[in-house]
Amino acid sequence: MADIEVSSSTSITTITLNRPEARNAITPQMHEDLQAAFDEFADDASQRICVITGAGDKAFCAGSDLKAGIGKSYPTNGYAGLIERFDLYKPVIAAVNGFALGGGFEIALAADIIIASETASFGLPEPLVGAVALGGGVHRLARQIGLKRAMGMMLSAKRIGAAEAYELGLVNEIVAPGQLDEAVSRWCEDILKCAPLSLMATKEAALRGLEEPSLADAMKNQESYPAFAAWRQSEDLLEGRTAFAEKRQPNWKGK
Repeated sequence: MADIEVSSSTSITTITLNRPEARNAITPQMHEDLQAAFDEFADDASQRICVITGAGDKAFCAGSDLKAGIGKSYPTNGYAGLIERFDLYKPVIAAVNGFALGGGFEIALAADIIIASETASFGLPEPLVGAVALGGGVHRLARQIGLKRAMGMMLSAKRIGAAEAYELGLVNEIVAPGQLDEAVSRWCEDILKCAPLSLMATKEAALRGLEEPSLADAMKNQESYPAFAAWRQSEDLLEGRTAFAEKRQPNWKGK
């Protein structure tokens, strides 16, 4: 049984962490396999959304499998081949079906949308074992929920449930455990109604704009962002306007 499973349907790639007996903890080999899986998704123009989840109903991912050992280094794009993938502007959804701790939480934080089961929980317990959440956790959590609330979680190694994560703005939707797949499908259906290059330009502008010195700089510089520039010159931009005028559904080509 492969430690990760990758499947693709029309436009959607699903990556499943497949070690339920080990709470889907990540081994050094899995880092390399995840790097390859995300590389393939990023390079395949026909694939528009990536969903990452964990096998079973107990855990999304418990982080690194310390029993399996720590690799000498992470792959090109960092932990799980994702957390330093700063040029991936296709939507990524984390379907969190249990606890997401340590590196597992960092994977979820690197996603654009988190859909969680009512049984999900989140935390960065690294200090309890003398470690630090260096896979983006200490940086993304503070940016996503604010410094004081993030410090409260990180400095106490506190684990929070799905309801509190939703209140903090970490989670987009909470569903009953048996409804997670249905909720993911619903989100994907809504996303796929949108023009692919529009979504990529939107994600790029939002993320890069946060790093600009000011709102004025973000609005001025967005024209130079690669995905934004590609959207400006796309056939889909014209198709969207034409379809609206003709009162029909657009036929997106992704170019």
